[in-house]
Amino acid sequence: MSATNRQRVFITGGASGLGRALAEGYARDGARVCIGDVNGARGEETLAALRAAGAQAHYLHCDVTREEDLQAAADWLQANWNGVDLVVNNAGVADMGPVEAMPIADWQWMIDINLLGVVRGCKVFAPIMRRQGRGRLLNIASMAGLIHPPFAGAYNATKAAVVALSETLKAELEPAGVDVSVACPAFFRTNLSESLRSSDPRYARWMRKLVDESKIGADEIAALIRRGVARGEFRILTHASAKRFWMLKRLLPYRFYEAAMRRGGKGGAGKKPAQSAGSKG
Repeated sequence: MSATNRQRVFITGGASGLGRALAEGYARDGARVCIGDVNGARGEETLAALRAAGAQAHYLHCDVTREEDLQAAADWLQANWNGVDLVVNNAGVADMGPVEAMPIADWQWMIDINLLGVVRGCKVFAPIMRRQGRGRLLNIASMAGLIHPPFAGAYNATKAAVVALSETLKAELEPAGVDVSVACPAFFRTNLSESLRSSDPRYARWMRKLVDESKIGADEIAALIRRGVARGEFRILTHASAKRFWMLKRLLPYRFYEAAMRRGGKGGAGKKPAQSAGSKG
């Protein structure tokens, strides 16, 4: 395959974690990969690694809370690679704690990145793909978008919204030849906890424990997502156990799911905080 015919891929949050794993995987497949990230040092490091492996790659500073950054990425791809075949809206953050303890500022932070960051990416790149008559938007949500555990209200809400947005886009864009996928991984080893905010350190420890003790890492998740995209799947579920639980939620009386969520919540909540959970240092 000639360089001009290689798949053109753009990934937000592409300098670390799942984003980097996806970038490396697509690069191994022969794609041209452009990564966008707010962390310049990691962006340059990832770019060097991709190029050292023989990939045609590029790094752009990209803050998904700024539509102009995403537009600049789209303009660069149009000018240099004559468009884009796959856009991965991957950048995301996490917050843990009871709903009543989470400051509104943290809700706004989560919504601006996890939801509106995806909205901005879709808004900017969908017109390009319409004009091309082809392309795929891959939105990274989470099993938290389908199954809503306690003490992750903002995370659950934003990821559920990404699933809903993706379903909407699928119906809107398919007639134009543009495909949409949404990936919903459960816990896996990644650096998401670096951006974690929490109203109580116990919830942060619980989250980090679930991530750090996961049996599967970002590379394996990226491979499963890439396989799902190659198959043309819309909803890509990477964890068999989580997929079974989601099916049980849909098929069994709700009280069974509700009881399971309560049991899970006891594992993360522990004893009631001695001080008010409303204050955040």
